[in-house]
Amino acid sequence: MADLFGAVIHRYSRAQALADGALVAVGADIAREARFGVPVALTAAAWADCVAWTDEDNRQTYQDESGRLWDVLWMTHHAIRRSNGGRSCTVELYRVPRDGESHESEQTWLLATCGPGDDGEPVITISLPGED
Repeated sequence: MADLFGAVIHRYSRAQALADGALVAVGADIAREARFGVPVALTAAAWADCVAWTDEDNRQTYQDESGRLWDVLWMTHHAIRRSNGGRSCTVELYRVPRDGESHESEQTWLLATCGPGDDGEPVITISLPGED
């Protein structure tokens, strides 16, 4: 490959993305409970949109991050099972937006992608559509 493309200019590893907060790792226990056998992470944007929830957010309606994370994982698990075995699939999800006023859930879409981790192992990354 180096002969064809030249030397690597920059490499950004999954470990670096996790360390700097671009990716948020899902705990192994909850991932396993949701039937994932490989490491799972969400992009920071997907986490902020579909999982993050603070006590201040509870003024609009009561929820918590663990429940919102479970919803993302469970719906992702089912989307993967329904997919035709490709490298990625779309995930339909209903979540209450963090806008300070919504009480009802709204439809949103996520993208689940299976790819190689830093050592070539399979990992799943959940992102918003259009994220790199």
